[in-house]
Amino acid sequence: MYQRKPPTLSAKEAAIQLLSRRDHGEYELFQKLSVKGYEDGDIESAIAFCKECRYLDDLRFAKSQIRQHVYKGHGERRIRQELSQKRVSESVIDEAMAEEEVDWFELAKTTAGKKFRNGKSADPKEYAKQVRFLQYRGYSFEQINYALTALESD
Repeated sequence: MYQRKPPTLSAKEAAIQLLSRRDHGEYELFQKLSVKGYEDGDIESAIAFCKECRYLDDLRFAKSQIRQHVYKGHGERRIRQELSQKRVSESVIDEAMAEEEVDWFELAKTTAGKKFRNGKSADPKEYAKQVRFLQYRGYSFEQINYALTALESD
């Protein structure tokens, strides 16, 4: 059976290498180092070192993720869910959302405008598809209604 070779870098070096490419959440970094074969104690000390040196910051990571998702046209609900899956704490998510000021209604309108160039559908089945699409993207019913009504008036 295939046996994994022991890592050549220390856990700290591997963590810094991963963080030099892009921001990671604490949980995500722990998982990546664990998969590479590092011991839990070594990983925890590497994470503590990275946090101390401010290489690892869940708030910065959350803000970065929010900006990426907003660029993709995702709504607040979807972003919160994705960050929760990456085990970012609810308080950090709330703080990041407050710092990244986004008009969710206008974002929903822009997203709907890109997807539905013909505007709000009069056909009930097609309208339901439009609503489901925006729900999947993470928008609330108020935001969806605003976006589709704005399409209708354009």
